[in-house]
Amino acid sequence: MRLLVVEDYALLRESLVRGLRDSGYAVDATGDGTEGLWYAQNHPYDVVILDLMLPGIGGLEILKQLRKTGNTVHVLVLTAKDSIQDRIAGLDIGADDYMIKPFAFDELSARLRALVRRRYDKADPVIRIADLEVDTLRRVARRGDEVIALSAREYALLEYMAHRPGQVITRTELWEHVYDFAAEPASNVLDVYISHLRRKIDDDHEPKLIHTRRGQGYVLGPER
Repeated sequence: MRLLVVEDYALLRESLVRGLRDSGYAVDATGDGTEGLWYAQNHPYDVVILDLMLPGIGGLEILKQLRKTGNTVHVLVLTAKDSIQDRIAGLDIGADDYMIKPFAFDELSARLRALVRRRYDKADPVIRIADLEVDTLRRVARRGDEVIALSAREYALLEYMAHRPGQVITRTELWEHVYDFAAEPASNVLDVYISHLRRKIDDDHEPKLIHTRRGQGYVLGPER
């Protein structure tokens, strides 16, 4: 999953980016509101973490511009502005959640997971596809009774595909949701990771769940 952090306090921004990447997210970050708006308008984020008091364009204006143009990305406002009026203003303009600084990183992580589930209409943190289970809370995958050993990147790919079972997902979509703006992976890296996933998930198991649609992309789910 790919996140955008728009926070002008450098120490907090850098700490958030480290923690979120360690949690398996692809993360872009900026301390400038104008640049934050550009990022949000031009990249397919799963959640935007947005401060309100920013240089350039303020957080509420960013939120207004996103909603005005029909951008439905989920936005978690993270701010020191803690009055009821501030919260109401943020939520009424279109924020999906609102957290006050200082905050606990574990709570932030839980709220992000909830927003990702809401984005993909998944109420249960465990996604089930045939006998495959993807536990988005513990970041663990199982096939039947077997725990599947996955690298962080393999898990990120599997989780994104699991949120969209049965749908053709293009290589571009996978790339955009698993890598951040600064990453420059090799052109065949997705094919390599998909090959690893297919070996770990489908070898010695039926039905086969990872399928290639030539010229289109990949599908996770039983063949129909």
